[in-house]
Amino acid sequence: MSDIRNLVIVLGDQLNHDSAALDDFDNQRDRVWMAENQEEATHVWCHKFRLVGFFAPMRHFRDELSEKGRQVLYHALPTDGRKARTSNFASLLTTTLNEHDVQKMIVVHPGDHRVLESLKTVADEQSVALEIRDDRHFYCTIDQFRDWADGRNSLVLETFYRHMRKQHDVLMDGGDPVSGVWNHDKENRGTFGKSGPGDVPHTHHFRPDDVTQDVIDMVNQRFDDHPGKVDASSFDLPVTRSEALTLLREFIKHRLCRFGDYQDAMWSDQKYLYHSRLSHAINLHLLSPREVVDKAIAAFDSGDAPINSVEGFVRQILGWREFVRGIYWTHMPDYQNRNALQCDDDQDVPSFFWDGKTDMACVADAMRLLIEAGYAHHIQRLMVLGLFAQLYGTHPAKFHQWHMAMYNDAVDWVSLPNALGMSQWGDGGLMATKPYCASGKYIKRMGNHCKGCRYNPDEATGDDACPFTTLYWDFLDRHQQQFKNNTRMTMQLKNLQRKDASQMNAIRDRAQMIRRDELDL
Repeated sequence: MSDIRNLVIVLGDQLNHDSAALDDFDNQRDRVWMAENQEEATHVWCHKFRLVGFFAPMRHFRDELSEKGRQVLYHALPTDGRKARTSNFASLLTTTLNEHDVQKMIVVHPGDHRVLESLKTVADEQSVALEIRDDRHFYCTIDQFRDWADGRNSLVLETFYRHMRKQHDVLMDGGDPVSGVWNHDKENRGTFGKSGPGDVPHTHHFRPDDVTQDVIDMVNQRFDDHPGKVDASSFDLPVTRSEALTLLREFIKHRLCRFGDYQDAMWSDQKYLYHSRLSHAINLHLLSPREVVDKAIAAFDSGDAPINSVEGFVRQILGWREFVRGIYWTHMPDYQNRNALQCDDDQDVPSFFWDGKTDMACVADAMRLLIEAGYAHHIQRLMVLGLFAQLYGTHPAKFHQWHMAMYNDAVDWVSLPNALGMSQWGDGGLMATKPYCASGKYIKRMGNHCKGCRYNPDEATGDDACPFTTLYWDFLDRHQQQFKNNTRMTMQLKNLQRKDASQMNAIRDRAQMIRRDELDL
């Protein structure tokens, strides 16, 4: 049994060499511990693309650590799916502790409450000291967010965002925002019009190397029954910091300038449009949020990107991303059980959320991207797939589980508040002051999908009625008592009252048929 002073645990979403976990690392007396395990791939039914997107960067980071002279105890899942079918994080770590005399375990604060509790349990059972260090990757520590939130009657993103801008001197001119206004959201709702987006900049494709190809082979053999697909021709996520930096440079140079204008726009058969595609790399710590924000601000300072694009992008990272993490750790573990709209416990996502087989053009297009690449941009997530799930009555926990399974950038701390809270309003307004609910007319306004769809977004009843529109009015009807005192819902509820009894009966009947899967959508 060998002696180890510090067993430094590096989790799959903490792949930064400047991690606090590696402070004071001694190449002779310490070891890094990393593990791929079956449980992390199967506790939700993970998309093949997502699995490669996590395991391939882990193996590359392992190799980079070794090149730096750091000894790594790494557990790789074997390609043979018959082996190690029951491996989990706790059992693998316990085995290591039994094989070595470990004085202390060190880890940066995990992004998943379940993993944090597992670590504490193993440490307690094995009587090994556990040191949990703050994650310097984020602008705001968990304790700092709690201090900010303490005593507030409501937690509003805009208030937090302004606090962060001032504290970190981001896009500031003394004590004022550099452009004279804090938020340029009103300028960021453009549509492409009838002519469409035109020539969208080329996106970089990273050719899988031998390490990544081994992971692709392992995933396709070991997890062959999982959703989605992945191969060398389709996998294009960065798996190293070098590749992530290439993706960042590409976004700043070619997309940021038009990101603001069209961040809410959709167009059929388009994949990335002007979105950054950086969330996966940032969430795995291949990029730091500070360097991403600094590059965007540099583009504004040099005149290469307008303020509405830069401010809107910065708000997503400095504001929303930090706010979501604070909400998660301030309210877990109870947060994951919230169900403010009292959705049925057994109401899962519809079947076409796994295979994309639906005649709803907007849903089919978003699902095509999701199945092919584990990706959909934020308006497709929130106002197409998320919106349908909400109107459909999906239980928010089940929607979160689906979200974790299908998106290549999903980590629990970011997925749970976004999916359960913002998208499904499962937290009753903690994340958003009103539900993000809309009819098919919103989708018609923001893109071109309705033009070729068999459904009419203007109709709520009849064979051609858009399921979004039918379910929208039914959603308002079912929850009008809950929303009657919400001033931001006043106009929508007034519109509901204009519908006569016969219209509402027809809407309710059709909505029930949709939720019971009695219609071939």
